[in-house]
Amino acid sequence: MNEASKTPNLRLKGRLMSASEIERTLVRLAHEIVEKTNGSEQLALVGIKRRGIPLADRLAKLISGIEKRDIETGVLDIRFYRDDLSTHDTRPVVTPGSIGFDVNGRDVILCDDVLYTGRTIRAALDALFDHGRPRRVQLAVLIDRGHRELPIEATYVGKHVPTSNREIIEVKFREVDNDEQVQLVEKVD
Repeated sequence: MNEASKTPNLRLKGRLMSASEIERTLVRLAHEIVEKTNGSEQLALVGIKRRGIPLADRLAKLISGIEKRDIETGVLDIRFYRDDLSTHDTRPVVTPGSIGFDVNGRDVILCDDVLYTGRTIRAALDALFDHGRPRRVQLAVLIDRGHRELPIEATYVGKHVPTSNREIIEVKFREVDNDEQVQLVEKVD
């Protein structure tokens, strides 16, 4: 059952990517990352909770296969960094090592499923820099749907999908959703 059928005010418009299309796209992204980073020894991938985590893990596994060495991955939780949530003078608590490795001097690629307004990525950058100072930070996303509110651009994009403000991209990863596909749904009144 998809989200659109569970939520009465969403209508499924179509499937944008199947499981095999997602896999092919990730293989292409992994090769792009290796090419653009020149096989950097300092490369590490950080997934933004929730669906950025399986994206980072899968890309790291693919890159490891190409480079014949392990690629470190980490997890970034940005809940308390969002500027579009109401706050009551709550500062995020950063625990050492909560990403999973030392980011200082590293070439970090932030991974997220969908790039939309740019606010999630801005929050992720704040959170990342609270952990240290990477040498370089790049962004990899499965879907870029446009509609930026902030000047943020992904270095690695699986697919550009122009959308209206009424449309929503639903990315499903088996690790999170027990399903594997990308769907386009629309809000209905």
